[in-house]
Amino acid sequence: MFMGEYSHQMDVKGRLIIPARFRDELSEHFVITRGLDRCLFGYTHAEWHKIEEKLTALPITKKDARKFMRLFFSGAVEVELDKQGRINIPANLRAYAGLSKECIVIGVSSRIEIWDRTEWQKFNEETEPHYSEIAEELVDIDF
Repeated sequence: MFMGEYSHQMDVKGRLIIPARFRDELSEHFVITRGLDRCLFGYTHAEWHKIEEKLTALPITKKDARKFMRLFFSGAVEVELDKQGRINIPANLRAYAGLSKECIVIGVSSRIEIWDRTEWQKFNEETEPHYSEIAEELVDIDF
């Protein structure tokens, strides 16, 4: 399981350090793609296959299913950790997520997310005040 929030800088070549706590579970190769809310999602190969099975089961007769699958899969790329624990994020994904030098890598249970620091701060400022309300809208979760 992935959890936590880590701040790292991306270099001019688009290389970003993946937190050491995430590397073992991700392994040397993993998949990143367009996420939601202007971030990138990162998945282990096992988790990627689960998502792939769910998405390919969607009916291609549904326009929104086709649109989502096109964007989700066309943005997907397998990345490899180098000896310094960095991945190279392709330019199209950097542009999609608006990634600048300052990035945040977070763990979200079965995936990691890569955010531009400014976008992450904006998301938190907009969402944190409604944290309790959001929880109430979800299925019953006992803490």
